[in-house]
Amino acid sequence: MSDHREDLREAVARPASFGRTLRAVAWSFFGVRKGAEHERDMARLNPVHVIIAGVAGAAVFVLALVLLVRWIIGSGVAAG
Repeated sequence: MSDHREDLREAVARPASFGRTLRAVAWSFFGVRKGAEHERDMARLNPVHVIIAGVAGAAVFVLALVLLVRWIIGSGVAAG
């Protein structure tokens, strides 16, 4: 059990910046990643940052879809 806690502490203390994490998460939304870059990021990224960036990215994506639908409905394009 203590080995898992040490692994978690080590992962949370990883040095990658939040900006690098945002970039990695953004690329993962597109599904375009080189294998070597993905492996390097997984070794360096802080998992807490990845979770926060993923939730924020998903929220921005949903908000963008809602705004797009409202714009289409409001402009009368759907009514045709």
